[in-house]
Amino acid sequence: MSEDMQLRFMRVQNGNDVRGAAIATEKEPVTLTPEIVEKIAASFAEYLEQKTGKRGHALRIGVGHDSRVTAEIMKEACFRGLIDVECYDCGLITTPAMFQSVMLPASDFDGAIMLTASHLPFNRNGMKFFTKDGAMAKKELTGILARAAELAEETPAYPSVSGRASAFDMRTVYCEHMKEIIKKEVAAEDYEHPLAGLHIVEDAGNGASGFFAEQILLPLGADISGSVYLEPDGTFPNHVPNPEDRTAMNAARQAVLASGADLGVIFDCDGDRGAVVFSDGTEVNRNTLIGLLAVIVAEKAPGSTVVTDSVTSDELAEFLTKKLNLHHLRYKRGYKNVIDMGVQLNADGEVCELAIETSGHGAFRENHFSDDGAYIAVKIICQMALLRKEGRRIEDLIADLKQPAESEEIRYHIGREDFRLAGENVLNDFRAFCKADPRFHLVVPNFEGIRVSFDDEEVKGWLLLRMSLHDPVLPLNLESKEAGGTAVIRQRIAPFFEQYDWLS
Repeated sequence: MSEDMQLRFMRVQNGNDVRGAAIATEKEPVTLTPEIVEKIAASFAEYLEQKTGKRGHALRIGVGHDSRVTAEIMKEACFRGLIDVECYDCGLITTPAMFQSVMLPASDFDGAIMLTASHLPFNRNGMKFFTKDGAMAKKELTGILARAAELAEETPAYPSVSGRASAFDMRTVYCEHMKEIIKKEVAAEDYEHPLAGLHIVEDAGNGASGFFAEQILLPLGADISGSVYLEPDGTFPNHVPNPEDRTAMNAARQAVLASGADLGVIFDCDGDRGAVVFSDGTEVNRNTLIGLLAVIVAEKAPGSTVVTDSVTSDELAEFLTKKLNLHHLRYKRGYKNVIDMGVQLNADGEVCELAIETSGHGAFRENHFSDDGAYIAVKIICQMALLRKEGRRIEDLIADLKQPAESEEIRYHIGREDFRLAGENVLNDFRAFCKADPRFHLVVPNFEGIRVSFDDEEVKGWLLLRMSLHDPVLPLNLESKEAGGTAVIRQRIAPFFEQYDWLS
């Protein structure tokens, strides 16, 4: 196999997903072509044959996609790659629904492919893979891409050939599944309409999750008037579908306030991340979302562990451990890292019911550790309906959760060809720099980068310097318990970063 062919396939790997540019821009050439997608799909089918022992049309694979403008051409490429197996077209749908397609008896696929690039710009696209063991692991995907590169050299792509796929209404299967969860959880007197009397608006950001309001909430009795951007549009004309984005969260907030809703829900493009907005406009994402979900977990599994990523606040850690009496494991960035740690803890005998990243990727053990924005929203909505029976408000559940006075992130671009080695050297030097200053307290245990706490007369807070998972960047996160604290921290570390003229 030629080195060039291998590079073409390996450069579209992004952790345990495939991502690349499907449309060229002035700054970015095409890296994810239909021909590449075709061979990756064919390689995935080979992988499943080996994993399941099934051959040919005994093997059942579903394909779904989000609202991106390149969805149809990429889907057709998938079908060509899966021409020798039983292939199902699940149409416009969310990533969590495709995860459930291999779990739910009504679909029972052997494997699934989701075509999405999450919240990334309109010109990108990608692929996510699922088996009955859950989401594909990074190591497994590397092997699939290596084999796809071999297939590309062994046999040509067939752009003129139409793949064969049967239509499958996975969206309805998923919606029925979610509705049953809500009905059982709330157990209302009017069992079929447990959300009657609740006004809930959705901001789908023109992604794939617009059906959540219309096909899940509305049939259960909820008032969804005031919902916005439910229509799929892969150009994302209103705002980027991203629960971390300020513009997106503000749009959801305005939808709640304008309609007088009891709650607002917002998702990313492919629906695997979510957040909510309270009736008074309070945005519940990042640390606040984790705190709210942890309250729900603590009621059903007291003393269990919550796994988060590395940038969660000290205030959240205190809320989890001291207020809720939960265990908190602050692990690495990367939603798959966080979820995999949750799975591992349970395998080792330590109960972990929730693994969640500040980005909004949240996974519950009871839901096969699928990171599902709709499931997050459902857990909150069910809790809200149950509290209403008691005359209580969901806002009060996190009234004791404090917020840092200041929080910021600085991203240092690494101007070196071997950026990963250069970054690791900076981290090693920074550790030595911190050890030499008695005001810097290295946090142990720590699973990613260099975490330092400060607790003196000038500042009380922390910093985390780490390598980006995929980019030539050193992100530096700072938080302070008092106004002006992050400026003090920046002043203390400035002499260190002034040494590197290639960090910008």
